[in-house]
Formats: sequence, C-alpha cells, structure tokens
Amino acid sequence: MIIDAHVHLWDRQNGLVNGKPVYSVGNGKSRFGDEVRQMMPPYMTDGSNRAEVLFSNMDYAGVDACVVTQEQIDGNQDAYLAASAIQYPERMRVTCLYEEGEACRTRLTPSYLDSFHGIKICAGRLSDPDLTHHAWVFEMAHRCGKFISIDLAPGDIQTGSLGELAHSFPDLKIAIGHFGMVNRPHWHSQIRLARFANVYVESGGITWLFHREFYPYSSAVRAILEAGEICSFDKLMWGSDYPRTMTAITYRMSLDFVAQSKEIAQSDKEKFLGTNAAGFYGLHVPSAPPRILNMVDD
Repeated sequence: MIIDAHVHLWDRQNGLVNGKPVYSVGNGKSRFGDEVRQMMPPYMTDGSNRAEVLFSNMDYAGVDACVVTQEQIDGNQDAYLAASAIQYPERMRVTCLYEEGEACRTRLTPSYLDSFHGIKICAGRLSDPDLTHHAWVFEMAHRCGKFISIDLAPGDIQTGSLGELAHSFPDLKIAIGHFGMVNRPHWHSQIRLARFANVYVESGGITWLFHREFYPYSSAVRAILEAGEICSFDKLMWGSDYPRTMTAITYRMSLDFVAQSKEIAQSDKEKFLGTNAAGFYGLHVPSAPPRILNMVDD
C-alpha cells in the first residue's frame, strides 16, 4: 500500500498571505500577495484543483490513498473536502481548517467535525504562535476522535508548546508536516517530537525545500535517513504536497525519489510510503489500479 499523507485540493482558491489575497488568474497561476506565482501545473487551466485530477495522478503513479490537508493561502475548503470525502470514502481522509477567532470556535462543533477525519492547523501562520493558547482545538479533536495535521513554524519556536499538548493528550494523533521544515535551522527539534507515541512526521513539501538540488534529491534522502535515526522509520510518512510541487516535477517523481533510492532499506520504504500512514489514518483500501505502460516504456 502506498499512501500520500499530504495533498491539497480546492474548488476555488480564495486565501490570504500576509493579509493579502490569493486567487487564481488562470493557467495554473495565482495572484499571491504582490506577485503572480505558478501555483499549479499549467494544464490546470481554470484555477480549480479538484479530486478527479488528483486521483488520475494517483492511479497513474500507483498510489492507493491520500490525506487532504489545508493551507490558509488557499482559503477554507471545508465544504469542498467534505463533499469529496463522500465521493471517495475508501481512498481519502480530509481535514477541516482551524482559523483563529471566535467564529472558528463556534463552527468546530462535534456535529460539524463528523464530516472530517482531522483538523489542520497552519501553526506557522498563527498570530499567536504559542500552541498552548489554542489548546481548545486539540481538546476538541481528542474528544471527537480526530487527528491533528500541523505545519509548524521553522525551527524550534513551537516545539515546546506542541510537546506540552502531545503530553496532555496522549491518545490524540498528531502529524507534523513539511518534514519538520527540514534544511531550516533546528529542524531536528521537530523530528524529536515524534518520540512521543502519538506524534508522527510526514514529508509533504520536502521536494519544495530541496528544490534547488532537484531530482533525485540526494540531500532529502539523507535527511529522511537522519530522521529515521532520531525517531525511527516507524514514525515517518511520505507526502507529495500536490499540486504545488508538481510545478517543478511530476507526481510520480515525488514518489520515485524514495521508491527508487538505493540508500533506504526496502523494509523502511514500506513503512515510509504506506504502512505507517495506513495505521495512523486508519486506511484499509483495495490496491490502486495496475499501472498502465506509457508511450516511452519498452
């Protein structure tokens, strides 16, 4: 089983970055604050990033299931993700978006959370970075049996407060994204949090962080091995950060730099690429359709 633990979807992008709008301008490009960025591959022409295209990519690459996380730069996609989870119940886990303020506290009721498997916290974008001041959402996730997907600020700014919460809610599953902001100073402090029994780390965004090196991302492979020494491969999961990373590489390449690596043991690849995520997210799905030979295959 191969599971992608970090993908993004949206029906219409309507987010913010540093208080400025993010929205599609067509052909995969988005207004991103004061500039235009290629947010998606150019063949995603209408600005939408829907599940049908994701699953076409997954089937081609042999990926069995995925976990849809969220980002504030895309805007709140709760309604679209809840509907997508109904359409693809076996192959998808979805999150709702945590946002600071009383409106979110009012919205995230147990009945609202019934439509989601987890809650996403963009911790690095919080105006109040002390996660203990957001403890109520961790308590709510724990009470409702949901997981927390969290992208921390680079380094060790938030590791202490997340450690406190992991200790306070030992049965709450917490997945740290972006591989702990690997290649930023003090990234090991985020990886060490996975020594808590309920904390895992997923690699969504790792090809972005090493994009200047490009495929096959030898430094990223070494970082994965290093993290395995810190917290063991039992606590690490693969993620692609689809579709933003697909502006530089193909979806298959985001998987193959690990799957084809000669440095990572086969048993560790199996844990990293699927087994760990299957247990963490409770995914037990039939295998993806068999891969079809493409036109350049012999």
